[in-house]
Amino acid sequence: MNYVEPIRDKKKIAQIKNLLRGQNRYRDLLLFVLGINTALRISDLLQLKINHFLDEKGDIKRRFWLKEQKRGKRHEIVINQSIRGTLVEYLEEYAYVATEREHFLFFNPHSNRSIKRGQAWKFISKICREVGLSGNYGTHSLRKTWGYHARMSGVDLALIMHKLNHESIAYTKRYLGITDDELEAVAQRLNL
Repeated sequence: MNYVEPIRDKKKIAQIKNLLRGQNRYRDLLLFVLGINTALRISDLLQLKINHFLDEKGDIKRRFWLKEQKRGKRHEIVINQSIRGTLVEYLEEYAYVATEREHFLFFNPHSNRSIKRGQAWKFISKICREVGLSGNYGTHSLRKTWGYHARMSGVDLALIMHKLNHESIAYTKRYLGITDDELEAVAQRLNL
């Protein structure tokens, strides 16, 4: 697997959202928003169904639990305002989907299945180029974007490690691109 980058610039994130809305690509918009807000791997995102998000009455849930495919761990997914708002747009565009609780969120319109990982990768890679991002971007960029922005917001590395279901802080540091030099620079800046 090639190294991919997070989307570091919040203006580019907003630009991607606006571009997808302008093109009425609400399925792709929801995939993007869920990816950057949940830190789920693409294999888990593509398995999401309507019943993960809507209760029996058709109301949007506040959270749900998902068993991750890679590690088999249970993961709590909180439906924040960004996800909720995008989900409302999605359900307005694809109202028929809401009536079928077992329907995949990221459906292939030509089958009763979810889109494939390769299709999702092409979409992310292409949309990043369309907004002028240079570098290597793919589906894992969504997960890394969550990690990057959590780190930049001052979230403790242990919490980021837990959210990403990593086994060690050392792995999370490598994953986020944190170097020993960067940590030393922080120590020098604090100088309490």
